[in-house]
Formats: sequence, structure tokens, C-alpha cells
Amino acid sequence: MTIPAITREVDQLVTSQPSQDGDGVRIQRIHDFGGGLDPFLMLDELGSDRPDDYVGGFPPHPHRGIQTLTYVIHGGLTHEDHLGHSSTIQSGDAQWMHTGRGIIHSEMPLTDHQGLHAFQLWLNLAARDKLSEATYRDVRAAEMPTLGGHDASLVALGGRWENSDGDSVSGPLEALAGRGAVAHARLAAGGELALATKASTLLVYVFTGSLEIAGTPVPQGRLARLGSGERLVLTSHEGAQALLLSGEPHGEPIAHYGPFVMNEHAELEQALRDYRAGTFTD
Repeated sequence: MTIPAITREVDQLVTSQPSQDGDGVRIQRIHDFGGGLDPFLMLDELGSDRPDDYVGGFPPHPHRGIQTLTYVIHGGLTHEDHLGHSSTIQSGDAQWMHTGRGIIHSEMPLTDHQGLHAFQLWLNLAARDKLSEATYRDVRAAEMPTLGGHDASLVALGGRWENSDGDSVSGPLEALAGRGAVAHARLAAGGELALATKASTLLVYVFTGSLEIAGTPVPQGRLARLGSGERLVLTSHEGAQALLLSGEPHGEPIAHYGPFVMNEHAELEQALRDYRAGTFTD
């Protein structure tokens, strides 16, 4: 006898909050540095057709102890860092940084006729990796495979994704912290996307339209944290777009100060001393 897969239900809905970062860039932010989204820490949505909301961008600043993943819906961002990387990502592209011991970088916005719409995700590094070597990678839209549903599709940025028919794809980013996986789901009106996933952490952030997950409405600007199970079913009456995030918790202490995420407060103090002494990236 085949045992039916348990469909995952919404445990919690979190509303994104208006904030500012960089040189006055207006964003919608969801964060949890208490481990509630482990291995994820923060999700920022940059979306505006008003240049004054984002034109200042993110001038040079440091990071330690995390990975960042930036994904552009439309517009673009130009990245530069102390390692000598310089590149521009545009609609459908992504950039990934493993900050490790330390990286100093900037991200400056570009616009198209719709303005700018992009996301930045922070993933926590395990303690053993927090002082590792910093690395960087661009991923172009053409590198990202697509998985189908019923009037729906999924673009895999990283990790492995499988639908209910047993078809699967793996995104080009294979080294996301906490066995992380990230995807962009699109559903037409009346669409359905059914996925097989046993990941301990599973999150769905709706940024266009609205979804239903096991009977729970998830409107635009909400992050759904899913309970345990083996199957995720997304449906939409009106059509929707969402980011899907899955991973395995580190289960380690989290100490956070600004752009630094370590395990202990003393490590944050050391990061500040290193940055002020000019030895941050040594």
C-alpha cells in the first residue's frame, strides 16, 4: 500500500516591513536573527519605479560570516569588490557571495522602463565556514533551468527541485549554505505547482498577486513558513509570483551586528577590530 505524502501547511505568516539601507535605499525587509528561519537570516525586496527610492545604492561596505544572493526581476545592479570582481546583473540574473572571513563590496542600481525590482537574501554560514576564503559568482538567466507545473513554472537558482510528476532540476548555485535551495515560482490565474520536498526549513515569499497553500491565503508581501511534510502545493486564483527557499538549519548560536553574523559576541568585536585596523580581509 502506498502511503500518501503529507502536504505541508502554513505554520506562520510574516509580513515584510518597510526599511532603509545603504545610501537611503527603500526596501521591504523580513529578518530573523534568532534562528527562526535557519539557515536563512534576511530577505530584502527592492521594488520601485521612483529613482529617488534607490538611486543612492549600496556604497562600499563589509560583510563577514554569511552568504548573500541577489536576484533581479527587472532593472539591474553593478557589483564591485576588493577581490577585483566587477560585473552587472540584469533581469533574471543573480549574483552570489560567500563572504567568509571578509569581503568589501558595493552594489549600485541600474533601471529599465519599470524602474528596479530585486531581492537580496542572506544565508548564515556554519561556524566552521565563517572564516573561510571569500568567493563570488555571477549566474545568468540562461543558466537557470525551469521546472513545469499546471499553468505554472519554477526557475531554479540553486539547489534541487522536484515536482509531483518526479521531474527535477538543479540550479547552478550548488554551494548555498545549509544545503540551501532557492527558486522563482510563477503561477498563471488558476495555476498549480506541486513539489516534493522534505527540507526542514521551507519558506515561500509572495511578491506578486496571492497564493493559497493548503487552504491558507498568502497575499503579496507575506512570507509563509511551512510545517513538516513531504509535498508543497501552491495554487493561485489570480496569478502570483513567489520566491521559494529551502534548507537545513545549522542549529548554532547566532550573533549579529550590522553586516557581520558570527556565533559569539566576542567574534563580532574581533570583526570590528579587524575592519578598523585594515586587516579585515587578510
